Amino acid sequence: MNIFVLLYNSGTDKEGIHSIELKGKTIVLMFEDKDDATRYCGLLEAQDFPLPTVEMINIEEIKEFCIKLDYECKLVEKNFIPKTAEDRLLISPPQKNLEVENWEEDKNSKKDKNGKKDNIDINTIKENLEKLL
Repeated sequence: MNIFVLLYNSGTDKEGIHSIELKGKTIVLMFEDKDDATRYCGLLEAQDFPLPTVEMINIEEIKEFCIKLDYECKLVEKNFIPKTAEDRLLISPPQKNLEVENWEEDKNSKKDKNGKKDNIDINTIKENLEKLL
């Protein structure tokens, strides 16, 4: 089965795949529908994030890639309807993004002064979804 993923610097030495951080895990998003992947790219661009390209790839290749790096992968099915706040992140990117150039360095710096990880801001997610309507 072929799915769509979001790639940065596709075909270069600095190629990377779009992922989100959720509860300490890195999650690679896979889209069943190309239009959904393209829409997600537009939302990223609206947040001044570098624009990825939508690439079709075999789902087994992504699963193997994720297993090797201890990532998780989530399939965003066509006509996906989120049921939880976490599900909403599969169709609307979080407000805070890691810098593309320094993602390895920033990976460990997402804690506040008390050592707690940032919480998901539900109101911000709601506002982003309302802007889509």
